[in-house]
Amino acid sequence: MKSWVEVSEQRLAANYRLLMEAAGAGTAVLAVVKANAYGHGAAICAPVLARAGAKWLGVTDVAEGAAVREALTSEGISSAMQPEILVMSGLIGDEAGAVVRHGLTPVVWDRQQVEWLAGAVSRAGSGVPLAVHVEIDTGMARQGVRPGEDLDELLGWLRAQSGLRLGGVMTHFASSEIAGSPQTVEQAGLFEEAVGAVKAAGLQPAWVHAGNSSTVDNQGVKNFGEGSPAWLRRLAASVGARSMVRTGLALYGYCLPIEQASVSSTKEDVVRPGVEPRLQHVMTWKTRVIGLRDVRPGDTVGYNAIFSAQRAMRLALLPVGYADGVRRELSGSDTRPGGWVMVHGRCAPVVGRVSMNLTIVDVTEILDVAVGDEAVVLGEGITANDHARIAGTIAYEIVCGVRASSRLV
Repeated sequence: MKSWVEVSEQRLAANYRLLMEAAGAGTAVLAVVKANAYGHGAAICAPVLARAGAKWLGVTDVAEGAAVREALTSEGISSAMQPEILVMSGLIGDEAGAVVRHGLTPVVWDRQQVEWLAGAVSRAGSGVPLAVHVEIDTGMARQGVRPGEDLDELLGWLRAQSGLRLGGVMTHFASSEIAGSPQTVEQAGLFEEAVGAVKAAGLQPAWVHAGNSSTVDNQGVKNFGEGSPAWLRRLAASVGARSMVRTGLALYGYCLPIEQASVSSTKEDVVRPGVEPRLQHVMTWKTRVIGLRDVRPGDTVGYNAIFSAQRAMRLALLPVGYADGVRRELSGSDTRPGGWVMVHGRCAPVVGRVSMNLTIVDVTEILDVAVGDEAVVLGEGITANDHARIAGTIAYEIVCGVRASSRLV
């Protein structure tokens, strides 16, 4: 095995419980396990979260939902105790039958989706209506039905289908990590109008949900109003529903930094982050040294000779590269330091270009390194935030890009 991910069961469960506490009494927390649990391994993370108390899991598509359902069953979690699984990014016609077979809850926003699902329920012949969640597009312009006439039409189509029922109404905020964001205020207002339209149409959702990890973390801001879990609870209660937030990255130990809105916020508005300092990183990504080499002063290393040894050096070869998720921006050159890994608890800087499946690190100052020794690519001493800073991206992209087998520890 050239590299592997160790997932801390204790830390993952602790993060979930922390987020439940931070969201507040009366607000459920949907645990997002899409994108293979953000690179951590959905098949192992989903059962951990279920045992920690998660009543809802979120996946991208029907195939992910079916795989998560299978993982829960294979772990011995009875069907009665399994969380609901929300398919958050739509479906196409030939997936509707799998939604019904695997007991998934789809997000819908147009007539075609409603008709596909109603047909699948009719063919299944169970006589049990399928719950769907309607997504409202309040400003992302990505997916969801627009408030107003489009929403009214969709609700009419939904009412006409005896095989479907409205299980929830949801939206997604585009700027949750920005304290006092005017966009969030605007989106919240549109969502309130949409929820009111659902009530006026005579439909009764069980759930009203919005917000992500940053929504929970943003509670360190004074007077956090529209978009907050407290605001969401009030909105849900106005239609006799429960509120829910959807947390993803925070489950795995990371949050985007809370920023200030450039116009409406002042420095005094920001008190402290809500949960980020208490989150624990769940992933440790490891590999092994597969080769050692001594180089002389003046020798160049890797593609394009961007690194030249200024002294005698000992280099270790690792069997991971950008095909495995080690970003090429972590390359170290004569003019710019790159990333690093941890060997024997010490930093081993990357030298030369990160290759497709190989990376070279400097272990000159680390005693007794041998072939077969472990190297930590992500974990204690080197985090996804470190990778993201060097690569000019966000921690989401780093952890989601990891391609290695996962195991619980």
